[in-house]
Formats: sequence, structure tokens, C-alpha cells
Amino acid sequence: MDNETGYLSVFSHPFVIKEEKNILISIQNIREELEEKELDAWQNLIRVLTHEIMNSITPISSMTSTMLEMIDNEDETINPEDTKDLIDALKTINSRSRGLMEFVNNYRNMALIPTPKFKLLSIQSFFKRIEVLMSNNIAKRNISFRWIVEPESLEFTADPDLMEQVMINLVLNAIQAVEGRVNPEIILKAMLGMEGESIITVQDNGVGIVEEAIEKIFIPFFTTKKQGSGIGLSLSRQILRLHHATISVDSRPDIGTEFTLRFR
Repeated sequence: MDNETGYLSVFSHPFVIKEEKNILISIQNIREELEEKELDAWQNLIRVLTHEIMNSITPISSMTSTMLEMIDNEDETINPEDTKDLIDALKTINSRSRGLMEFVNNYRNMALIPTPKFKLLSIQSFFKRIEVLMSNNIAKRNISFRWIVEPESLEFTADPDLMEQVMINLVLNAIQAVEGRVNPEIILKAMLGMEGESIITVQDNGVGIVEEAIEKIFIPFFTTKKQGSGIGLSLSRQILRLHHATISVDSRPDIGTEFTLRFR
């Protein structure tokens, strides 16, 4: 691999032969695999961008063509009925233009996450703030909401504003997931991991996520919701990366979902 960057995957497996301990080490070049995944990610993003932009531009183009025909066909003045049609067309163009601007703005926001301003935070206090922020959404839907921190003194280093944004995204997803469920429940938990890292989980007993969607939920603009923007989870993952943290999900259809955040 002269003058090329290599990406290697290293695995080790201990084994014993005749009471002698050995370690089998396997080294594999995964450069092509990573490049394929990167290409797939770009293709998925381009597919979504093209779809959303064309959905907005197509009706705008059609409307403007119709408006021009209506104006060209009038010898002198436009009659009241055509005036109403023109106003409706302009409103539609305005609406779709705003929708396209919002879509582009959402995409821009993903690339403009501010540099985290790290502080040492009490997780109990952090959970209390999340509960206050989400209290109206939770109360009007009669959702059981509780949080557990073990040990109670547990702290973590994070940007409070950015982490609030992550937690609000996850709790909002949970609220939508438990809608219509019997005894809807959302639980926040915080604990220490085996290596001393802080772990936060967001659990719900909602409808769950199908296996096919789990592989795509962190892709920008992918959504399973009718009114979803598809940037919440992708944005959350980017914020967590800036915190040297990870996010994973475990979900079972019709049982519930758990998101896990690990802070190294």
C-alpha cells in the first residue's frame, strides 16, 4: 500500500493448547469495506436531497407555467375568477418555497453544530431540567415519566445546551412512540459502566422500531414519521461524537425502545 492510507481491523482470540496459553491475532484490511459504506452513505444522502428538492420544485415549476399562461391569454384585464386562481397559486408557491428553505436550513444546521462548552454536570439536576422542559407534553398525554440515577451523585462532562437538545429529541421520539399505548411510560436512567464511563438510557414502552428501519434511523433525513424531518437522531449522534460519546438503540416492535448514550 505505497503512499496509501490503510485501515486495519485487528481481532484477538485466546486459546489453550496442552495447558499453554496462546493468542490468535487476525489482521484484516477493511479499506474497501469502509469506502463502500461511505459511498452508500453519500448515495443515500443524495437520494434524499434529490427527492425532497424535486418534491418542492416540481409544483413550483408547474404553478408558474400555469400562471404565465393565464396572464398571456388575457387581452386586457384578468377576471376575478382567474385572480383568485393566481392568488391560490402564489400561496402554494410561497408555501413550497418556505418548505424547501426549511429543508435546506435543517441540512445546514447539521453542519453548523457549535463547539461544545464543557461543564461538569450533575445528572440528577440534568434529568430534572429535562422533566421540567417536557412536563407539558408529558402531562397532557398522561404519560408516566420517571428517572433513576445510580449512584445519586453521578456526574458527567458535557455542554448542557447541546445535551439538552439530544435528550429533548429522544424524549420527543419516546412520546410519539407511546401515543395510543395502554399505560404509556418513559424512563430515564443513568449509571456507571463496567469501565467507569457514564451511561444514560431513554426507555419507552411504545410501538418499537422495525429491524429494517433501525439500520437507517441515524441517516440524515430518514424518518418513519409523516411529519418528521429526519434530522433529530442524526443531529444527536453528531453532538455526541463531539462529546466523544456514542449512541445505540435496542428496539422490539410492539414492546418498546431503549436508546443508550455512553460517555467515555
